[in-house]
Amino acid sequence: MTAPAATDTLAVPGARLHHEVRGAGPLVVLLGTPMDAHAFAGLADLLAADHTVLTTDVRGIGRSPVDDPDASPTLSTRADDVARLIRHVGAGGPVTLFGSSGGAVTALALAQEHPDLVDTVIAHEPPLVELLDDREARHAGGDVVIERWFAGDHVGSWRAFLENADIAMPEEVFQMVFAAAPDAAAKADGDYQNAHLLRPTTHFRPDVDALRAGGPRIVVGIGEDSAGQLCDRTSRALAAALGVAPTLFPGDHVGFAEDPAAFLPALRAVLPA
Repeated sequence: MTAPAATDTLAVPGARLHHEVRGAGPLVVLLGTPMDAHAFAGLADLLAADHTVLTTDVRGIGRSPVDDPDASPTLSTRADDVARLIRHVGAGGPVTLFGSSGGAVTALALAQEHPDLVDTVIAHEPPLVELLDDREARHAGGDVVIERWFAGDHVGSWRAFLENADIAMPEEVFQMVFAAAPDAAAKADGDYQNAHLLRPTTHFRPDVDALRAGGPRIVVGIGEDSAGQLCDRTSRALAAALGVAPTLFPGDHVGFAEDPAAFLPALRAVLPA
């Protein structure tokens, strides 16, 4: 049985990053955006049996406050935050970075800007809208998500988000998950996500030439249950641009959180030997 996670805070320019470290062995970073470290706790606990596992709340989310709540961090800033965390943990040599959703976009930015720090990037369902032919319509859909959120229509914002992401959800499930008014913490995270993270994430265009130039190995992951969804399409577009075959993982966009035990073998299969 692994020891409980050790929690710490790292001061970085403009923010203080809550992070957690579990286990011992080669370092694996599990990164989401806007998901915080809680989303990866189950998977981190399992992986910590033979790895050091680093999770974090990204700046502006959860337990990682920012100095200027009106400033939008660039992808370079987000990548630099992760680079500083990796150095802070003291990893000896390049590490593995599993990023999901917006965290996968940050992971790709890190691979471009700090290739010496990372051996393998597993980009699980990055919402790289710029790689799609219908990017303008998808960006417009994202604008509706943001507009409704700040108009106070949080339920309508979530409906627009799911519609733009091509995620079908039974109405009873939607009501159970999204119909209640967000509590103070969820509203604060939603405010920051919609004001400062959503547009930079979905407007990021990876430097494919840089990613193919012999730096970190890039694995493009897709949920088996995500077929036809926006992030299935963006992930397949990235894989095609990189000239690699996508790797299927159990579950959907958040399969790592919904069933960590089922997700773990697929993750282990793509970790460096």
